[in-house]
Amino acid sequence: MRERTPILVLAGDTAVVDKENIQSISQRDIVMPTGAGFEQLRTPETLGEDVAVAIHRAHTERRPVVLNIPVDFQWLDVEYEEPQGVWWVRPSAATPGPDDLDVAAGIVASAKRPIVLAGRGGGQAREALVRLANRIGAPLATTLRGRDLFRGEPHDLHIFGTLSHEIASEVIADSDCVIAFGAGLNKWTTADHTLLKGKAVVQIDSDLEAIGRFEGVTAGVHGDSGAVATALADLLDEAEVPSSGYASEALAKRLAEFRVEDTFIDQSTDETVDMRTAILKIDAAFPQDRSLVFDGGRFVMHSYHLFHVKHPNDYVHTVNFGSIGLGLGNAIGAAQAADRPTLLVAGDGGFMLGNVGEFNSAVRHGADLVVVILNDGAYGAEHVQFRAKGMDPTPSMFDWPEFADVAESLGGRGYTVRNLKELDEVLAELPNRDRPVLIDVKLDPDKVTIPH
Repeated sequence: MRERTPILVLAGDTAVVDKENIQSISQRDIVMPTGAGFEQLRTPETLGEDVAVAIHRAHTERRPVVLNIPVDFQWLDVEYEEPQGVWWVRPSAATPGPDDLDVAAGIVASAKRPIVLAGRGGGQAREALVRLANRIGAPLATTLRGRDLFRGEPHDLHIFGTLSHEIASEVIADSDCVIAFGAGLNKWTTADHTLLKGKAVVQIDSDLEAIGRFEGVTAGVHGDSGAVATALADLLDEAEVPSSGYASEALAKRLAEFRVEDTFIDQSTDETVDMRTAILKIDAAFPQDRSLVFDGGRFVMHSYHLFHVKHPNDYVHTVNFGSIGLGLGNAIGAAQAADRPTLLVAGDGGFMLGNVGEFNSAVRHGADLVVVILNDGAYGAEHVQFRAKGMDPTPSMFDWPEFADVAESLGGRGYTVRNLKELDEVLAELPNRDRPVLIDVKLDPDKVTIPH
């Protein structure tokens, strides 16, 4: 399964076209310019079947599908009829070919230092992937969007790629084989392809087109992650292939003793908070059964690897286009879709660009939402460039309104945090929230670090 989530988008045009024309633009092979699929509500009476077809396509094609409902149809009353046929059936798992499995098993069997890597597409196969990793003695890692799938496992390296911590980076560099399940192997996961250089790569994906899309692989297996992992483990058992031992007790001990807070010196003052310390405190204080959403900005690199979720599906990724300002809309959707708290982490620039007006939408809909603004008073990406070139950063800095006051005026609850004592006091109040909350955490723009 690829690192994409099916989406059904409802749209409405401004006029009803005649039945003949409706059917002529309802062909299954129509592709919108964005790459989305297209479905048309043919008549009001076919509502049930047309919606079912659109949902079925979203699941099977693993891409957004637009269902166009003419505005005139939306005013009509019709009797609901249960759709007939196979439209509600989820697609069956792709079955891997035996020859591909044999090749993959041979590569895995010969590996001395293997790593099992899971992307978002491997998120439903945790048990099978852990079994395979234990069978071959491999540490476990995930892509950003597969984050925390293996959290709690003794050999979990956390994120594989440009966001890896120091122990993970060392283990990845020394490995000789990566077995990737539902992971696209893009340039961030592979650090512009350097992390896979000189290694055997086995890529497993239920989408045939995903195999080798970004990275040349030693072997590809088209199939469901869980089914392939189970089949590989069974083949290795039959062949009595010994464990590699790469996932050693010594590595488990190092990972258990690793503490992020020991990797930096807190730079908080009476007027500003160290972003890294703030993230660790917020992550620990907020309910762990949550939806997690990030906006875009300079803060996001630390947020990516310091915040956690219970399952990859609890994380909403909003920065596919590298844009700021898209976080709150996604967070409101996440809060409405799941009966649990939602945490949105944003920068001040992104919040002002596209989020401030939507905070009232969260209030009106009663969303269980907490917005944390990591506020350096600037467009951080520009600020760091000005400083790096020895230039005056003033053009990148802004005298924003007090966000806590803005939140209160929009019907929510607002807090301003200027030091760690104030942060602890605010976090202690979160369990008593009765409306959307905004926490404005003041940062020093010259002390915002970016992990390397």
